[in-house]
Amino acid sequence: MILNGNQRGGGLKLATHLMNIHDNDHVEVHELRGFTAETLHGAFREADAISKGTKCQQYLFSLSINPPETERVSTADILNAVERTEKKLGLDDQARAIVFHEKNGRRHAHVVWSRIDVIDMKAINLPFYHTRLKEVSKDLFLEHGWRLPDGYRDRRNRDPRIFSLAEWQQAKRQSPLKPQHCLSGSWKPPIRQYSKPMKPRSGN
Repeated sequence: MILNGNQRGGGLKLATHLMNIHDNDHVEVHELRGFTAETLHGAFREADAISKGTKCQQYLFSLSINPPETERVSTADILNAVERTEKKLGLDDQARAIVFHEKNGRRHAHVVWSRIDVIDMKAINLPFYHTRLKEVSKDLFLEHGWRLPDGYRDRRNRDPRIFSLAEWQQAKRQSPLKPQHCLSGSWKPPIRQYSKPMKPRSGN
């Protein structure tokens, strides 16, 4: 699976982006762990409030998980990728949210962790996270027997259609061509689902 992540602030804007049903056919809030709130906006509002007790401005770590276009991946496979990434980055037991998106029958996931350790009231350092994400991603490709993307062999061959969330948002602001086609995955009935209303058929 392709893993792209970045440190960031702006929790409420991120929540609004992740809950956007205009660019997705389905949006599922799969999990809210470590928050008292029951909505994504409420959870990220909590994370923002806690961060005020520190000097950290990029108090979130946002991850996108994109399965290969040619593969159908189960929820269990995606959650396995979440757990392995969490452990690799040292974000074990941190408050987190998992959101699934589906577009045109393809599914991908977003995971957002709070970086603030509420015991020590300081941000968890994430050194070399780009390298660590690539290591987890490569391991997942090899374990599933999937063909490695060219960019994993040579960075110059990286598929330009693969966006991180930050790149996705920047491209959307700058161009009328929306890059969401690069986000992909399979679909399974959700726990919480938000869908576009169906248009009534016109009479004959």
